[in-house]
Amino acid sequence: MPASPDSSPEAGPGSGVDWGRCLDEHGVWLRKVIRARTGDRQVVDEIFQQVAVAAVEQKSPLADPAKAAAWLHRLAVIHSARFRRQRGRERRTMERVAQQQLDEGNGRAGNVLEWLVARERQEQTRLALERLAGRDAEILLLKYAERWSYRQIAERLGITEKAVDSRLLRARARLREQLIALGIDETEP
Repeated sequence: MPASPDSSPEAGPGSGVDWGRCLDEHGVWLRKVIRARTGDRQVVDEIFQQVAVAAVEQKSPLADPAKAAAWLHRLAVIHSARFRRQRGRERRTMERVAQQQLDEGNGRAGNVLEWLVARERQEQTRLALERLAGRDAEILLLKYAERWSYRQIAERLGITEKAVDSRLLRARARLREQLIALGIDETEP
């Protein structure tokens, strides 16, 4: 590969590599590397484009143009690995969502008894919250449903954080009383 500097748009700033020509020259085997690393024929061109963009937009110029092929190989491996990690995260997320929908929608779960108990507890907790005074239910919902911090609750309600702590203690005690009245024992799992 010639190492003469090229001022064409394909060349990176300050690099002595004509990236357009270099990518054309090494494109066939780089695509094979990407295909082997990803296992997906349909994404090869997309990842190759990412490699090409990374080569052209490099932050520091390649010191030795003779090492361009090895550097492109490294870019292909890195971008292929990123793709595989992203696909894996997407797949795991989709599997979790599908399982959750199956569990909730069909009433099926790994352990049906656990699912039924959890569902019953959720319903009884909702009923107990409805029985609480609005002020108690409000602070419990802000803390546990909205996941607000003591500071956020204090700012929104115009009270001190110590007052939030006191109100939450009282509200939890009242909720506990309501749950016991509905038949939920604190010692149950």
